[in-house]
Amino acid sequence: MTSVKTRRRGGSPRRWRSAVSGYLRLPALALATVTLFCGCLAQPGPTLTAAAAHDQAKAGTLTLIDIRTPAEWRETGIAAGAASIMMQDPKGPDGFAAAVLAQVRGDYAAPIALICRTGNRSAHMQQTLADHGFTRVYSVADGMAGSAAGPGWIRLGLPVTSCKDC
Repeated sequence: MTSVKTRRRGGSPRRWRSAVSGYLRLPALALATVTLFCGCLAQPGPTLTAAAAHDQAKAGTLTLIDIRTPAEWRETGIAAGAASIMMQDPKGPDGFAAAVLAQVRGDYAAPIALICRTGNRSAHMQQTLADHGFTRVYSVADGMAGSAAGPGWIRLGLPVTSCKDC
């Protein structure tokens, strides 16, 4: 009786399993290809520590931009010398890129360091700016609060300014 049922399904159980696994190979291969391709595109960009970003911003060799929210700026203050440009611009990534471009006076090659709370959002927006033509964008990997990359701006005791316009 088993052989009758398997014949109705299209042959022996072995042949049926082989056909199913053959159908699954193509989507699996496509997924692996896309994952590999996207992984190559999403390579992390250059990073700076909070201390290095502070030193370079203080020396005037780098534009430091705090991309956190006004609530975060009010809570901890803004890294001293940093411009405050929210990453969540009402016009989306294009609006954010335009605001950054205005901050660096139209210079796509100006060195820029983005800082957020822990370095995750700054790394994401670093790629966004690269996609918009900026060529020297750094992410402050330890951010304001610290991360696995380091203690962060606040724990290092680096200067902050209160947010006047939040």
